[in-house]
Amino acid sequence: MITTHQIVWESSTNLAQIPDGSIHLTVTSPPYPMISMWDEVFIKQNHMVAEALASGEGDTAFQYMHEELDKVWREVYRVTAPGGIICINIGDATRTLNQVFKLYSNHSRILSSCLKLGLSNLPNVLWRKPTNAPTKFMGSGMMPPGAYVTLEHEHILIFRKGRKRVFDSEASQKLRRESAFFWEERNKWFSDIWDLKGTSQNMPAASGRSRSGAFPFEIAYRLINMFSVKRDTVLDPFLGTGTTAVAAAASGRNSIGYELDGSLSDTISRNLSTGVVEFANDRIRQRFGAHLRFVEKKESEGGVEAIKYKSQQYDFPVLTKQEVAIQIDYLRSIEQTGDFIYKVEYFAEPTVNHRE
Repeated sequence: MITTHQIVWESSTNLAQIPDGSIHLTVTSPPYPMISMWDEVFIKQNHMVAEALASGEGDTAFQYMHEELDKVWREVYRVTAPGGIICINIGDATRTLNQVFKLYSNHSRILSSCLKLGLSNLPNVLWRKPTNAPTKFMGSGMMPPGAYVTLEHEHILIFRKGRKRVFDSEASQKLRRESAFFWEERNKWFSDIWDLKGTSQNMPAASGRSRSGAFPFEIAYRLINMFSVKRDTVLDPFLGTGTTAVAAAASGRNSIGYELDGSLSDTISRNLSTGVVEFANDRIRQRFGAHLRFVEKKESEGGVEAIKYKSQQYDFPVLTKQEVAIQIDYLRSIEQTGDFIYKVEYFAEPTVNHRE
């Protein structure tokens, strides 16, 4: 199987090259309005942002920034296929302007925008981020009422366009069965709170992350496996350091990415080449290893009759009938074949522990 990854360096509001209704999953994390590190990104799109910030009009700046994001959400809606899923990782912001400290609720503003487009909001995820220190606080410390709750989570908003996706051909149904996840993964991934401590978060070439605010690899990897099938095309209109593209490659999906900041080009190229094959394959081996440990524990608790089904591709038991056709493909190579175009090849024969 060959998957082609196309990375396009254009304005993230211009997805005109993508046909209507051709994308089944979007996984993205935009610049966060009212977080100072992204002020210049929004100012370049609308000079009124700078004027509002300079005059201390936080609500006005907040609105101008989100109007730029609204343009992207309209395009994402257009290119999304019926039944397609859109996942947006976003954090809220706190800021002091004119000596007034307040919260700017980015997640609720994006939620409102996407609902107006006609998308259906599915249950969302809270990503609990690691705290910097046990003594971290905002405000006047121990003196009420001037201290503030710290923001230690971000939101992953999940939307669907229209009704459930239909798999109406034998080939699409086969790919869906091969794309299944393990029972124990479902129970972990489909929780509404994600604490990613101890999981594979960072890619091999992590430089540029502080500048781009890239989300962890594990977030993109989970979402792609939860909400798409193999050979789907995953879109990221705010590609950043290329996390979504790498996670798509690790999952046997195609991807298209757009990034306004051309200075991130070298970082994306490194992330798509430097150690990514072994990095992705290690994540796949972790999945198999975790399942084998789950099976061993399950059988020790209830005997061999506790698990009734067996994988068709691998010599191990699975808990449910929906898991029997799972096939997780190891990466063989990633090759750059053109400007910002990468070809990914996978091993043809399924195996649990592929090393070469």
